[in-house]
Amino acid sequence: MASHTAVDSTPMTNNSTVPSRPDEAQLVARLAEARTALMDEMQKVIVGQREVLEQLILAVLCRGHCLLEGVPGLAKTVMVQTLGQVMDLAFSRIQFTPDLMPSDITGTDIIQEDPETGRRQFEFLQGPLFANMVLADEINRTPPKTQASLLEAMQERRVTCRGRTYELPDPFFVLATQNPIEQEGTYTLPEAQLDRFMFMVKVGYPSKSEEIEILRRTTGGAKTRLNRMFTGRELMQLQDVVRQVPVADHVYEYVVNLVHATRPGFIDVPDATKWLQWGAGPRAGQQLILGGKARALLHGRFHVTTEDIMALAKPVLRHRVVCSFAAQANGLSSDIIIDRLIQHFSQSTDKKAAKAT
Repeated sequence: MASHTAVDSTPMTNNSTVPSRPDEAQLVARLAEARTALMDEMQKVIVGQREVLEQLILAVLCRGHCLLEGVPGLAKTVMVQTLGQVMDLAFSRIQFTPDLMPSDITGTDIIQEDPETGRRQFEFLQGPLFANMVLADEINRTPPKTQASLLEAMQERRVTCRGRTYELPDPFFVLATQNPIEQEGTYTLPEAQLDRFMFMVKVGYPSKSEEIEILRRTTGGAKTRLNRMFTGRELMQLQDVVRQVPVADHVYEYVVNLVHATRPGFIDVPDATKWLQWGAGPRAGQQLILGGKARALLHGRFHVTTEDIMALAKPVLRHRVVCSFAAQANGLSSDIIIDRLIQHFSQSTDKKAAKAT
């Protein structure tokens, strides 16, 4: 992704630039101070991948879900497990296979007999979905019927069985993995399910030096002990603080322009949108704003800049837009088109700023 200059890095000068309550201010300060320590703690296990790790942390702060895509052997599963340990969250792993049934995930009613009365009644047996952090490993290996069992959980954070509704624990996240190169025996995730993921995170190959370090760490006998950085209660407090971060009107406008530009027929940026068959819906704008708020907190700010939005545009939008056949034939991916849109609106904003001065 090409580098772009943030056009609004000056803090907002109003009374909402700091949290309203002292305990919230302490949480924000602690998060900003702990950012480096949190990354360093996770990198006791994970070598490199700092951008990927930050996006996972941002999703957790926003109560969002993540879809990690990468070839086998890039530690996608280990990343999620490590995050769960560092955050001190109840962790559950579901290995998605073609024969997996919805009840294997959500749970099911079983008949239990009261030993005193001998009366039989149904009792709900919770499935592995009842955890704070759920790893849906190789989510595209299970049929659509089983994939759909996650829809209610990811949106409403509850499960319905035989007409009864059961609330999932709070906090609750689904972090899923999928392999982008192996198509045999896989089922493409429908757009409705993809849209429920806040980020699609691309996990790439390590550099040469990082791979050497991976070999050193993983071929010896040393065991790594992780320290817990936040409790579940502290995390929920931070999630509430995220939503209180103020956003300036020009940032809202920037997000709306960016999301609208992904939709076919948007005439303001014809060079990019002519390659798109389908664009992002309103949920993309919501996730960009929330992600921007969390990123601002993680970097020690209590205001959102367009730089925050630029940094999150790809993971938020790449799975919400569909490239046309012409784009694929010309070697254009969703990431390339999103880059063009960011560049276009950055230049437009720079021109407006220059005229204003």
